[in-house]
Amino acid sequence: MKKENSWMMNLTPEQLHVIRDHGTEAPGSSPLNYEWREGVYQCIACHAPLFKANMKFESGCGWPSFFSVINGAVETEVDTSHHMKRIEVHCARCKAHLGHLFQDGPAPNGERYCINRIALNFERQIK
Repeated sequence: MKKENSWMMNLTPEQLHVIRDHGTEAPGSSPLNYEWREGVYQCIACHAPLFKANMKFESGCGWPSFFSVINGAVETEVDTSHHMKRIEVHCARCKAHLGHLFQDGPAPNGERYCINRIALNFERQIK
């Protein structure tokens, strides 16, 4: 993994706002909402693989949503900002803020990882 200062220089102010200041992007603003090709979604900061394309689903929430995560790729913690209780999702490798986990997803586990596109890089797999 790169030292934080080196990878931070490659990120936009908007990306840094999301991954370090726990910001969010506008719903519906992500071209990744319409990405359905085979591939892997990676952390924008450290490039750790987080989600496989077959874990993605259309939730209608306006952000890329996933029903599962690559084993060990993320960590969660309780977020009580904005006068509510939510589960925040972070990259396990570099601790970048990615989005939130909700319990309103599809079967089998009912989970919805609602992730900011600006915190992701999509690496297409070509067969």
